[in-house]
Amino acid sequence: MRLLLIHAKDFWFKAKEKAVENADELSDDIAEKHLENVLVVFTSVEEGDEKNIEVVVEKAANEILNVYKNVNAQAILVYPYAHLSQSLAPPGAAKKILNALADRLRSSIGVEKVYRAAFGWYKEFKLHCYGHPLSELSKTIKPVEEGARRTIEKKYYILTPDGKLVKPEEYEFKDDEFKVLVEKEVFRKEAEGGQGRVYQYLKKFGFEWEELSDRGHMRFEPHATVIFEAVSQYSWKTASSLGIPVFRVKGTNMFSLVAEPVRQHAELFGERMYEVRMDTDRFILRFAACYQQFSILKDWVLSYKDLPLGMFEVADSYRYEQSGELVLGFRLRRFHMPDLHILTKDLEEAKKIALLVRSKIVEEAKKIGREYLAIYNITEDFLKTNFDYIVELVKSEGRPVLVTVYPAGMYYWVINVEYVIIDELNRPREIATWQIDVGNAKRFNIKYVDENGNEKYPVIIHTAIIGSVERYIYMVFDTIAKKEKEGVPPTLPLWLSPIQVRVIPVSKEYLEYATQIAQKLLSYGIRVDVDDRDESLGKKIRDAGVEWIPYVIVVGEREVSTGTVNVRIRATGVQKSMNVEELIKMLEKELEGYPKIDMAMPIYVSKRPSLSYLQPVKSQ
Repeated sequence: MRLLLIHAKDFWFKAKEKAVENADELSDDIAEKHLENVLVVFTSVEEGDEKNIEVVVEKAANEILNVYKNVNAQAILVYPYAHLSQSLAPPGAAKKILNALADRLRSSIGVEKVYRAAFGWYKEFKLHCYGHPLSELSKTIKPVEEGARRTIEKKYYILTPDGKLVKPEEYEFKDDEFKVLVEKEVFRKEAEGGQGRVYQYLKKFGFEWEELSDRGHMRFEPHATVIFEAVSQYSWKTASSLGIPVFRVKGTNMFSLVAEPVRQHAELFGERMYEVRMDTDRFILRFAACYQQFSILKDWVLSYKDLPLGMFEVADSYRYEQSGELVLGFRLRRFHMPDLHILTKDLEEAKKIALLVRSKIVEEAKKIGREYLAIYNITEDFLKTNFDYIVELVKSEGRPVLVTVYPAGMYYWVINVEYVIIDELNRPREIATWQIDVGNAKRFNIKYVDENGNEKYPVIIHTAIIGSVERYIYMVFDTIAKKEKEGVPPTLPLWLSPIQVRVIPVSKEYLEYATQIAQKLLSYGIRVDVDDRDESLGKKIRDAGVEWIPYVIVVGEREVSTGTVNVRIRATGVQKSMNVEELIKMLEKELEGYPKIDMAMPIYVSKRPSLSYLQPVKSQ
């Protein structure tokens, strides 16, 4: 906060024209005033003041009262004046702080001696300053209380499937991965750094940092684009498979801090919010899809008969991570969250739906060969009143979980579950999540009408069933890296392979037949290309291996004469002859339940430039 204190012999002001949308409604006491022997406090509320209102108001009041007594003024006027700072707080926050400041001053010297000028209006004024040494003073108020630092009292336990709650230091570990997780979260033991094979895999398929952007922003080359789009579409399939109505929406990524619910929600995430400034306006880039979906839901007319219902968006999301903590494909400043919010009638219904969500999260990890560890973040009151339910959840996990207990009322949720893998370098990596939110419906004014005609606030489940798009891809590649250490050739699942089939003619004279086969496969939505380059057969097969292409078809004279194809299957190393219909049937079965994404490159390999990222991954 910036203060300019003028001891005025005579001061007059009058509000003329509204300057901001949420300006004060004019009344006689704030619209126009003529005062004598008054301490005029020209005040700019600055960015960050809203994070510690009590401290700012108390410090400012003490400074003002000290000057007021020293100059022997008869009254104080709190005068909003945005021109003292280029870093202003949102209007809603500024208005709240100015009102609090006036109230604090009144509590010290009396209501009849403290006045306030209208907030959010252009005003004209006349000023006659006394001109003595203390008649013109400036002050800067910092929103931080010296030596004070907010700490969160957290308690850690390990909860077993049979309902035993054990302190981490007393627990006997039988699972090495779980031990790694607990040591990291509770005892802050960090794994060694470095870049493993996942980093090399990501770069190999065209996932890169964008050097021309801010740090933590990725770009996607053609192969990466196909993988990204496949996972994005699949995330919608998983969200819509829970057996409840789900609505897919799209929205903006930028929200104004003038909006009170946005500001309040943003304060929970502090310095991790990504801000954009335009003139004097401040916006945040969304943390996930919450703001947009809540903005839509508050405008819907909802009945208890409509619930539960879900709303879904793959939301480009932003978190201002520290540059030293950024990890390609995992910890980013811009990422894509397949965010599902489920509205339920009350906490009991939310608890039932959460069981379905948990099962789906675990099921999706198992499909790619992973089993999650879990961190249960729980408020103290929810733990006490819902212990049996929490044990039921842990029984479903089938293994112990780490429980972090938070003070009641700190956040908008009562339980927040993180699902974690231990990656190839022995580091815990959070992937999927769900939480039960009891606060944001009221904050964003989302209501439904119950069976008795009463308006109620729903309880909201937040979940990203497969995690962010990028983290899901990270988990897929990490699974491949772990299998490769066991001697399994690195292979993407067919639905994620950028090129699913490559057709290689033995020579140019078989190019037409190769193209016919490719066109047939394309008609079924299978991503296929033709290696028509003037290279040896051996090199073409090796290059297909470098790209991890799951099915490689070689055609020559025998295939043309018999109307068959010779198929090499990467995952098994098997080579067999079959007709095209048999191949399509086999591919269709393997792709069942997964999205089909278009090619991102021309069908002929010769039409592509040499893609630098498609190189063999170096062995460790």
